[in-house]
Amino acid sequence: MIGIEIRVKGKVQGVGFRPFVWQIAHQLEIKGEVLNDGQGVVIRLTDADQLDEFVRLLQAELPPLAEIESLDTYDYCWVSMPEAFSIVQSQSTSVDTQIVPDAATCPECIEELYQPENARYLYPFINCTHCGPRFTIINALPYDRPKTVMKHFPLCSQCSSEYGNPADRRYHAQPVACPECGPTVWLLDRHGEKISGNWLEVIADQLEQGNIVAIKSVGGFHLACDASNRIAVQTLRARKNRQFKPFAVMANNIDSVVAIAHCSASQREMLQSRIAPITLLEKRESKLLADNIAPELAEIGVMLPSNPLQHLISSYFPKPVVMTSGNGSGLPPALTNEQAICELAEIADIFVLHDREILHRCDDSLVRVSDEGELETLRRSRGLVPDAIRLPKGFPSADGYFAYGGDLKSAFAIGKGKQIIVSQYLGDLANIESQQQYNHAIEHFQSVYQLSFKHHIADLHPGYYSHQLAEKTSESVQYVQHHHAHIASCLIENGWPNNGDNVLALALDGLGFGDDGEFWGGELFIANYAQYKVIGGIPSVTLIGGDSAARQPWRSFYCHLKTFLPTLSTSQLDALFTDKPYKLLDTAIEKNINTHVTRSAGRLFDAVAASLGIAVDAIEYEGQAACQLEALASQSASTVPCPIKIELTDLKLNLQAFWKQWLHLEGRRCDKARWFHIALSTALAKMVKRANQTHNIDHLVLTGGVFHNKLLTSLLRKELEQSMTILQHKKYSCGDGGIALGQLAVALSQNKQAN
Repeated sequence: MIGIEIRVKGKVQGVGFRPFVWQIAHQLEIKGEVLNDGQGVVIRLTDADQLDEFVRLLQAELPPLAEIESLDTYDYCWVSMPEAFSIVQSQSTSVDTQIVPDAATCPECIEELYQPENARYLYPFINCTHCGPRFTIINALPYDRPKTVMKHFPLCSQCSSEYGNPADRRYHAQPVACPECGPTVWLLDRHGEKISGNWLEVIADQLEQGNIVAIKSVGGFHLACDASNRIAVQTLRARKNRQFKPFAVMANNIDSVVAIAHCSASQREMLQSRIAPITLLEKRESKLLADNIAPELAEIGVMLPSNPLQHLISSYFPKPVVMTSGNGSGLPPALTNEQAICELAEIADIFVLHDREILHRCDDSLVRVSDEGELETLRRSRGLVPDAIRLPKGFPSADGYFAYGGDLKSAFAIGKGKQIIVSQYLGDLANIESQQQYNHAIEHFQSVYQLSFKHHIADLHPGYYSHQLAEKTSESVQYVQHHHAHIASCLIENGWPNNGDNVLALALDGLGFGDDGEFWGGELFIANYAQYKVIGGIPSVTLIGGDSAARQPWRSFYCHLKTFLPTLSTSQLDALFTDKPYKLLDTAIEKNINTHVTRSAGRLFDAVAASLGIAVDAIEYEGQAACQLEALASQSASTVPCPIKIELTDLKLNLQAFWKQWLHLEGRRCDKARWFHIALSTALAKMVKRANQTHNIDHLVLTGGVFHNKLLTSLLRKELEQSMTILQHKKYSCGDGGIALGQLAVALSQNKQAN
């Protein structure tokens, strides 16, 4: 007999989709079956009488984590007619379905967590089909329990009953467990000895005493301490060798968030979403927050508990808690109990461990949300990965394509049909441990999605580990210029078609290897996916010292003055660079020792920051000087019109005239910091407007890590949004975490054009 087959693709595995289908079928008294396969979900109905109503309900009442990408119907020949509607065993075929990101604990599970009569009362691994780990525990598709880390935990009779009941919220919830059959928590001291007693009370007591607690979370370890205890925070900083980099804070609830930070309705919504990311908020003066949490910054990263273990810790210790990555200095976060005990023994006072394995590293995502609800992603990880992005119109299939990304804030990308999947944030590839995690993540993605790669795409920078790995892996690597990848990433996010018109693009960041051998980072481009041309930007500066030039802002300041004001006297330089060995830099320049030419906006920010006494000697984290400069500017309440200008010579900033003005500028440090932002944004806007008039291009891409600067971006938008259509990043970072997406798009476009 001929029936109907419905094939559904999207986020439809591990989200309660099959029991949802079963419930609709029973509601409409339809016979048939539903199953998972490598392509998604297959639904078979005995007849088409109620097909329209069935599909309507299917699309209108989706489970919270489900998303339908496509729904196609076909005729289906039944060999034997079913007597009811049933859920049948998954089929293993070629993989063409999406893995769902880990989701924050749902309201129903939170309610059950605190019900004394519930079997999962205070159980730190409570979950259901609407929440819990997904990406971090999966080994292969289709998403079934034997292909996750939960295969090591056979279900008890109660959990088995729920797991097998289509009417239950835990039907085929692969991580489902309870105290009788699931993972368990235990505590160790820093010597590896077990700690007895009520584990939640022990954790709360340790936090209250000002101790450091290492906690095994969903995607890696965290280090926690009392966020109101300045000594505890400073102890954590000393042990982690992290004196300035800001710490994130976990608040107990929204009321606690509001007590420490300004929080709009759209920011609250993001904090309470299934992503539950760290969200950047404007700091309040509060006794609940030590002043060394985010030193010299105007914003603080705040999160709410995203998993049951964090909910329980927050309920026993309701004050804000520092929640930072569980890693030693320079190392990636620990993923296993053994690794944590080895690497964190000199940092943590106690360890909160459990026996559910972490397969995929997944840091907390980091976002900023404007008052108007506009999203900006700074770190894309837990809750967002491995969501795919669909290729815009005009692109060929991305099958067989692999993009390595870059070495800072690394992430890679894989092509899969008409989609690109970008990996989680994997940190900086500066040491062998980080490189090993990066390699492991590549192998895991390849295994889970059952993919092989023919096209390998990498950054031009020959010193990048990712570049070198590409060359070891493939004999024919396709190289994509760093900022071209930034631009393409933004275009993909905005749905720009492959054959779309050229755009103007401002690409401002710290470093990107140019096709002329110089280091770029301050250019105005005309570009599309396949091609680009530099038409303006920041003039070149000779920097000395490789990494030290980026790590010591005073060097950038000196090199800018040496380039643009070469006639400054020794006495003037002595006054500006007291106790700095600047004459050694002169020797290096004269002899061309360890010098490189750059047009970096990041180094311009460093130079200006150093001139104001900000992070003069050294920075601890990328962008520190620029972040502190922006924070200083936010303190200015000056109504005086900006007294300085950055003029243009053709389409380039005239930095010679700027530095002449700057060195003689009078005013408070905070006012000067704000005036710099105003002068730079005004000059960039003027540059873009001139290019617009000359080339008749009215779409502008803003890309590169400098555009994480909220003040500069808002000033620039204000200048340009009346005359230009501005394209910006949203779900993917404008920094280096987004370039793999752009690399893959550029390669696809160029290869299509070549063929």
